[in-house]
Amino acid sequence: MAAGSLSRQARRVAVGLETAVERGFASALSRAGWRPQVVPFPGYGREDAADEGWVRVLARVLMLPPERRAGDHEGGRGWRRFFTVAVPEADLEVRAGHRVHRVTSEQGGFVDVVVAADLPSGWQEVRLTVAGGDPAVERVRVVGSDERLGVVSDIDDTVMVTALPRPLLAAWNTFMRHETKRRPVPGMAELYKRLRSADHDAPFFYLSTGPWNLAPALVRFLRRHGFPIGPLLMTDWGPTPDRWFRSGREHKRTSLRRLLRDFPGVSWVLIGDDGQHDPQIYDELVREAPEAVRLVAIRQLTATEQVLTHGSPLPPDAEVLAPEPVTAAGGVPWLQAQDGFGLAQLLGAVPGTRRDRRTRSR
Repeated sequence: MAAGSLSRQARRVAVGLETAVERGFASALSRAGWRPQVVPFPGYGREDAADEGWVRVLARVLMLPPERRAGDHEGGRGWRRFFTVAVPEADLEVRAGHRVHRVTSEQGGFVDVVVAADLPSGWQEVRLTVAGGDPAVERVRVVGSDERLGVVSDIDDTVMVTALPRPLLAAWNTFMRHETKRRPVPGMAELYKRLRSADHDAPFFYLSTGPWNLAPALVRFLRRHGFPIGPLLMTDWGPTPDRWFRSGREHKRTSLRRLLRDFPGVSWVLIGDDGQHDPQIYDELVREAPEAVRLVAIRQLTATEQVLTHGSPLPPDAEVLAPEPVTAAGGVPWLQAQDGFGLAQLLGAVPGTRRDRRTRSR
């Protein structure tokens, strides 16, 4: 048998073993009086006048003791969010407007399904119920057919000072640091409010390579520091039949292209930082679909932050970035500054986020 086939078989075995262990723990805890609870994450959907609207439901099913509810440990240290018992293959009822659906949780207790819905545009509610647990309400941002602007933002070192992916610092920030001690990147909340007000409450999407365990804490962080709330697009660190470790870069590429397919009439503002590979990922998207990108904004890490993030004082995608703070590629304006205040000032050089036709130097 070829090495590739053996590796795929080993990964399938690992996935099956993880699911079997989760089922075993869930069963034992159920006998001890614990109950399954749905942890909803902000989702999104599309309004359709032809009765073809839909929502993407994002949630997780966990076992919790009867005295606890999903979302406990607010303000605690990060390690608490990783000591959870997931419930795979749990049956749930999803009520989206007048539509009722039956879905099943997958590996890790995750629910990620698209279901038909008859919900109007704006923030709406979807009701999730798992057998034996309390009903949960998931908020979903339904994008209307007349909406033309959307914002996609990275999280780590773009809205939140994180210093990823340096392993020891990442572990400290993720597992040990108290939730309320996390610091926002200066000026980013003000920049986002300005973008939001420029286009009548434009929808925001937050894209991260972090695990879903951190999602509730991230929502609280965004609220605490005045960022617009929006759907989270995160990932799971566990194995899949395709790979042992999930690719954060591929997760971002796939999520961005899915948004373009889901909302073909929306023009996107892409916001990230130069400490990982956001510039390269955004540059690829601009080259593929310049008509779908309104603007790219890159937060520049300091030389010290670059060293803490990946060991070098230079950005990993330096060849993609131009020396000027305002440039253009394929007619799409690119802004670069060290914080949200600087980016907001540069935004004034692109009135109405107009198309700047200068060629970006390489």
